[in-house]
Amino acid sequence: MSRTALAAALLLTGCALAPPPSPEQLRQDALPNARVPAQWTGPAAQGEVGDGWLANFNDPALEQVVREAIAYNPDLQVAAARVEAAEAAARAAGAALYPQVNLAGRGGGKMSGDNSGLQLLGIFASWEIDLWGRVRAGRAAATAQYEAAVLDTQYARQSIAALVAKSWFLAREAAVQGAIAAEMVDSSESLASLSRDRKRIGNADDFEVTQAEASVLSYRDLVLQADIARQNALRAVEILAGRYPAAQLDAGSDLPVLATPIPAGLPSQLLERRPDVRAAERRVAMAFHATQEAQAARLPRISLTGGVNTVSSELFVLKERDNPVWSLGASLLAPLFTGGALKAQVDVRTAEQKAAVAEYARIGSRAFNEVEGALSASANLERRADVLARAVRANESALGFARVRYDVGSGDQRGVQNQLLALHATRTTLVHVQAERLIQRVNLHLALGGGFATPSP
Repeated sequence: MSRTALAAALLLTGCALAPPPSPEQLRQDALPNARVPAQWTGPAAQGEVGDGWLANFNDPALEQVVREAIAYNPDLQVAAARVEAAEAAARAAGAALYPQVNLAGRGGGKMSGDNSGLQLLGIFASWEIDLWGRVRAGRAAATAQYEAAVLDTQYARQSIAALVAKSWFLAREAAVQGAIAAEMVDSSESLASLSRDRKRIGNADDFEVTQAEASVLSYRDLVLQADIARQNALRAVEILAGRYPAAQLDAGSDLPVLATPIPAGLPSQLLERRPDVRAAERRVAMAFHATQEAQAARLPRISLTGGVNTVSSELFVLKERDNPVWSLGASLLAPLFTGGALKAQVDVRTAEQKAAVAEYARIGSRAFNEVEGALSASANLERRADVLARAVRANESALGFARVRYDVGSGDQRGVQNQLLALHATRTTLVHVQAERLIQRVNLHLALGGGFATPSP
């Protein structure tokens, strides 16, 4: 290549931008003390993380509400607008790589504002030669910011879907708890009726009757509390879906049965799947390029200029000249003394880059913790559900024996009431654990970052 061609190539391409840290290097720099194991420490199913988690619950009504939330949730609309703004900012940052051409015109007669009578028409162009990569670094930073905004929106969609599902299951849990409390009302009313009959024949006193009637009122209050919890959960779902919070949704009155354990993939793959972690990685790249831009701003700027214009006047004769006039030139702007402002700007961008790396470490650590926590909680809740199911059966048998003893007069009402309380406590705890298993399953899908293929509207 000739020297002339080489010089032209340098003018056109300038210095190549240094690439930001690779994901592997970033993980090493951000999490130097985290030894990622080959497998999850919590019990996890083997296989790749899949999509389509909503279908696992076999609930078309839930899928419909999630579709509404994706379409109408205000937070998601804000995130989508931010993506549009970031995309436009990236385009604006890249526009400086191209020549800027402007048209200038002026009409002047005897009544013109300055009475000069000058008339001007010209086209002027300028092009900054990006020798040091300042403009390209700015464009790369804006592009990385746009990519981070896209990933933020993706994670926001996943989070909204998870919140809808968890609130949905809380509403269904409240409905089941209300049904249990209603059954306890029936049982306590039967016991109160029996105590009144015993009083009439002289086998009970006012204390026993009053105690039984108080128990009925307590269980009725539990019914009301369950209905309040159900309404609050439904309002949360409606707000997420962009509806008016009227608590009029029908979420169902039972809890779905969990499908088989979901594949959790490998810990080493998690940071590549999670949209929030990938967004943090793009912000590190954005800060890296912003630092490059600040460093290049300390170097001279060279621009090519050119134009063609014509000038005339109706009031006086201009000095003889060619008309139109063509011009070509170049300009140099080199910062000589700025009071340390440019150096300080480099320091600011460098500190922001360190903060972005630390933020990546924080989000990455949180991602690992969320998966391990969800896996551990799911396993523990499964064991608790098994124990509680057996406890419910045992308390049901004990309540039957206590009733028989009370009926034949070998036991008192207090024994029946205590056993009724024990049965209610174990049943409500079992339902809560079953609902918590569903919520932890949703948390696990969200934590894995690969299982939230939301349905299309």
